[in-house]
Amino acid sequence: MSETALREQICVLSKSLFDRGLTHGSTGNISARTEDGGLLVSPTGTSFGRLDPDRLARFDASGAHIGGDKPTKEMPLHMAFYDTRRAAGAVVHLHSPYCVALSMLPADENDFLPALTPYGIMLLGRVKLLPFFLPGDPAMGEAVRALGGKRAAVMLANHGSVVAGKDVQTACNAIEEMEATAQLAMMTRGMNPRGLTSDQVQALVAKYNVEWDD
Repeated sequence: MSETALREQICVLSKSLFDRGLTHGSTGNISARTEDGGLLVSPTGTSFGRLDPDRLARFDASGAHIGGDKPTKEMPLHMAFYDTRRAAGAVVHLHSPYCVALSMLPADENDFLPALTPYGIMLLGRVKLLPFFLPGDPAMGEAVRALGGKRAAVMLANHGSVVAGKDVQTACNAIEEMEATAQLAMMTRGMNPRGLTSDQVQALVAKYNVEWDD
C-alpha cells in the first residue's frame, strides 16, 4: 500500500472507531508500518474523529521523527510491540468503555477476557491484563517487552486496550472484537453464562493457528 493510501486508511478507520464511541475526546492512538520500514503515528492531543492524513507523525526506519506533528506520548508502548513482534504492522490503543470497566473488576491477569465467542479467541489469542501505569509512562512499554512478543493484545488496567496486528485493518478489527467481548462479559457478569469449553477453545486454537501462550 502506498504511503498516501495508508495515511487515508488510518484516518478513515480512526474516525469510524471514534464515531461508534470506541474512544472519545483526544484519547487513543494508532500507528502503522510504511513500506520503507518507517512508521505513521497519530499526533499527541488529537482526536480519532479529526485526524489529518498530512499531519500524522512520520518516522523513518531507524526510528527518527522526520515529519508531521509531534507523536503520541505512548510511543514507548507502540515501539515495544514493533520491537518484540516481527509480524506487527500496526498498533491501536483505545479507551473503549467496556474494556476499561471490565479491567476495574476482579479478573485473571493472564487471561483477561472470558472465552465467550469464537472470534474473541481467533482474533486476539490470550489477552494479558497489565497493571495501572500513569499515561505516557515508559514502564508500559517495558511491561509489554517483558512478555517477549507472546501477546498480540493487552489490557492496561483502568486505562485502555492495546492490540498489534499484521496491518492497520487487522489491528482495528481485533480491538473491536476485544471491546465486543468485554461488553458481553459485562452484560452476563454474575449470570453464570455458558462460555466455550476448554476443548472448544483448543479446537479453535488448532484450526486457526492462534497464538495461545500459557
